[in-house]
Amino acid sequence: MALSNTGEVCLSARKITKRYPGTLALDRVNFNVYRGKVNVLIGENGAGKSTLMKIIAGIERPDEGTIELNGKEVHFDDTRHAAEMGIGIIHQELNLFPNMTVAQNIFVAREKLRYGMIVDDKRHMEEARKLLERLEHPLDPRTLVRDLRVGQQQIVEIAKTMAQPNLHVLIMDEPTSSLSTAEVEVLFRLIDELKEQGISIIYISHRMEEIMRIGDYVTVLRDGRLVAEAKVKDIDIPWIVRNMVGHEASVSKPKPEAERFGEELLRVEGLTLPGRSGGFALENISFSLRKGEILGIYGLLGSGRTEILECLMGMHPEATADIYLEGKEIKARSIREQIERGFAHVPEDRQREGLVQTLSVAKNITLSSLNKYARWFHLVQKKEEEHVRNTIEDLYIKVADSNLPVLSLSGGNQQKVVIGKGILTGPKVLLLDEPSRGIDVGAKAEVFELIRRFASQGLGIILVASELKEIVSISDRVIVLSNGRLTGEFAGEQITEEALVLASAEGQRAIRV
Repeated sequence: MALSNTGEVCLSARKITKRYPGTLALDRVNFNVYRGKVNVLIGENGAGKSTLMKIIAGIERPDEGTIELNGKEVHFDDTRHAAEMGIGIIHQELNLFPNMTVAQNIFVAREKLRYGMIVDDKRHMEEARKLLERLEHPLDPRTLVRDLRVGQQQIVEIAKTMAQPNLHVLIMDEPTSSLSTAEVEVLFRLIDELKEQGISIIYISHRMEEIMRIGDYVTVLRDGRLVAEAKVKDIDIPWIVRNMVGHEASVSKPKPEAERFGEELLRVEGLTLPGRSGGFALENISFSLRKGEILGIYGLLGSGRTEILECLMGMHPEATADIYLEGKEIKARSIREQIERGFAHVPEDRQREGLVQTLSVAKNITLSSLNKYARWFHLVQKKEEEHVRNTIEDLYIKVADSNLPVLSLSGGNQQKVVIGKGILTGPKVLLLDEPSRGIDVGAKAEVFELIRRFASQGLGIILVASELKEIVSISDRVIVLSNGRLTGEFAGEQITEEALVLASAEGQRAIRV
């Protein structure tokens, strides 16, 4: 029996406030969830969306404010308690156990028992198979999750939440970021089915076309505050953009002086990368970079922005492109060759991909340039120590002793170590993937000041960033990607938050038409 009642609020968050050290993440936010509807929550990175969802799902507790579920005030002790009350959440970051089977992941912590003590694996298999068929993904429930591609793992994450009994409110945080177009259509059909059953959906997405297509209500957060709430039928994409970025974001940026840049350093023509599950992760991307220029790359999660840097660094030898470095054609086939040619890469995940956590600060700094200090089979320690000392001073890395473990540093200083490791290789092109992620405001300012200094010294810099304000403020030119395609290019005063958001929606619109 459908419970849907147009306009009926089933969950209400009132005056929710959440503080972290140095940050007011949520400031007296009100949020309504309407029964049997898709309630879209939107805002820039850092707007407070995830924090609000963590509070509703029982992961975090608010410092102030109340939550009412079906007219009664509730207080969630943890995620299990929230789940018992009918709240489910599908995280953007997959929360699966790779060494367990699909069925085991779906029913983890909710195992079916025989005689009250024996895990009923047979029942798990049967129910998992039914859930996956409902999602139009008849995977073998016995398959280990580590053997699935990312899109299939996302389906398992959705199935895991669907197995939750007594589901009333389902939170979906960027659920389509790893899905193919066909898989997205399946998900949308499932959402329609859930709505008919009276289940309320909280849907977080940056993809404008998704919002306009499946949303019933939209709530916009900005800087931890509620900005607007409306019915989707009464708004359009420019309305969303205006409320997301605010009027102050329209301030234009002075056009860079052309003479500040040197000659063309890098040219990429027709960059194409096959997708893991068919299609293309990147399709016919072309751009150039001049000495001293900061080229920003903006796009939503899954747009292909990180893949561009990986291709330039030689991580995808299967990619095809005509690449010219200082006028000479090159083939990006290996990381080592690209480092020798003058490419340096600062990855998004500094702890997993940028640092060796068991090594000292000094050893991490020199890790990519050990050949400079090698004499036969030995390292010239004095020269290595001198370069480490100079790098620490030049990048203002705050460390009492360079022999301390790198994990003893703050996030911002760890990021400087990763940057320093790249700079010591003597690069011509510096590739930065989310260089300000996970560091505080003061550290961000220092990192961006370093980036400007490197550009002034003639380095060509390609920078990927999710934060609109950051990419607008630091970039001389910005290219925008959507679904692996180039959808916009802006320079100088053309670089505005509105322009970038609208361009990132263009590719979605083209593919869905």
